[in-house]
Amino acid sequence: ANHSTMSSADLMEEHMQEPPNAQQAALSRPAIDTPFTWKQFSVCGSRFVLPDYYSVIKPIGQGAYGIVCSATNQRTGKNVAIKKIANAFEHVIDTKRTLREAKLLRMIKHENVISIEDILPPVDFVSFNDVYVISELMDTDLHQIITSPQPLSDDHVQYFMYQILRGMKYIHSLDVVHRDLKPSNLLVNSNCDLKICDFGLARALGPADDQSSFLTEYVATRWYRAPEVLVSWCRYSKALDMWSVGCIL
Repeated sequence: ANHSTMSSADLMEEHMQEPPNAQQAALSRPAIDTPFTWKQFSVCGSRFVLPDYYSVIKPIGQGAYGIVCSATNQRTGKNVAIKKIANAFEHVIDTKRTLREAKLLRMIKHENVISIEDILPPVDFVSFNDVYVISELMDTDLHQIITSPQPLSDDHVQYFMYQILRGMKYIHSLDVVHRDLKPSNLLVNSNCDLKICDFGLARALGPADDQSSFLTEYVATRWYRAPEVLVSWCRYSKALDMWSVGCIL
């Protein structure tokens, strides 16, 4: 999703008491080695409820499918990204998108694909509405790099493209089509390492003898959309992603 940079002034931390049903919910949660309490943060005006071993650093941005902030896991010392998907079960399509992404990223393990560190258990199963996804933290995305005043050398372009193609080769080897490749879904760190993210629109293809699937919803951002999608062709294949890669180049 497209992210807009947020001011750290929008960030406020406050402690909260455990919700009334937290004790009951704890009985249903998986066992956790070290006990913790819940802490409340306000990020860009949205309430984040996290275990107390996370300390929020700053907002990273927000898009149509959630608000993202950076945080530190005090137990491990590792910096992570936390995405809050608010009202995750309000709309069936959004719920399926969230579940699909979580299931795919559990299966996909590759250097050029973002990894999920954890999905937090709910504070209270009775009022469970928000989903918190913990993933590795990256510095920026390719959209921010492309639109910055600093020019990219040919070596940078080649290295970024090599990593995109390397990641996509692995994803396609699992018979998965991403369907929403664009610069803002390509995360980059200070070493120019690149990772593909946002698998909410991804789909698994059919059997080997029918490597295409029916279009079921709006796919790909307009500027990176393949011709077969533009002309309302009813099927898609791995070629859809490769067209998007060419547009990014």
